[in-house]
Amino acid sequence: MHLSDIEISRAIIERFNQRLLDNLDVDVAVVGAGPAGLTAACSLAERGLRAVVFERALKPGGGMPGGGMMFSEIVVQAEAAKLLEEWGVRLHEQRPGYFVADSIETLGALLYRTARAGVKVFNLISAEDVLLVEDRVCGLVLNWSAVELAHLHVDPLTMRARAVVDTSGHPAEVVNGLLRKAKVKLNTPSGKLEGERPMWADMAERLTLENTGQVYPGLWIAGMCANAVYGGPRMGPIFGGMFLSGLRVAELIAAQLKK
Repeated sequence: MHLSDIEISRAIIERFNQRLLDNLDVDVAVVGAGPAGLTAACSLAERGLRAVVFERALKPGGGMPGGGMMFSEIVVQAEAAKLLEEWGVRLHEQRPGYFVADSIETLGALLYRTARAGVKVFNLISAEDVLLVEDRVCGLVLNWSAVELAHLHVDPLTMRARAVVDTSGHPAEVVNGLLRKAKVKLNTPSGKLEGERPMWADMAERLTLENTGQVYPGLWIAGMCANAVYGGPRMGPIFGGMFLSGLRVAELIAAQLKK
């Protein structure tokens, strides 16, 4: 077969444009392709909802590939170990109750399952704002990450979603953006973003789940973002709470949207 350089370009552009068009009006838009975001999107799709993920970086995974201080291993507790085993991830119980997994293998397994569930992960696309209509978040304002990094004045595009999930991690970028541009009150003790506290893995893992939920009409939070919004501590390279938080937010959203 003779390969045409132009037909290669045409195939990529046509396919990408079609997939982008297909994901401009969905049930749930997830911001951040880290462990919580991917788990949430995968679970939502497996529950029959249309989900899409937007990731500003070139590579998905958040902090997972780096493991702990660039040792490419992550720890999960027993509650999350069963989930990783379902994904086909090999685990080693290094200490009683402390299950260690290869961070790259875990990310690969999660990405594969998410893609097979029908979720498209759009990398190199940033959510620079939310679509706020009648005091409800109902979509995202998108731009290329390169535009954001180069500080270029390029107008964005908008997509619609019945629910938006902020899983952008420590910065809580979607929530922060909403607070900067709109005089709203969050479902937090102060009505504002409480801010992340110093490391305490045991408390952080518990609070990650407790803080997962809807923080403003149409806007949900999960993973490390949930602790940053509610003032919980960070947890370091233990990822069980992140995966379980992704599952939890998917359960909550599915229950609401299917009413």
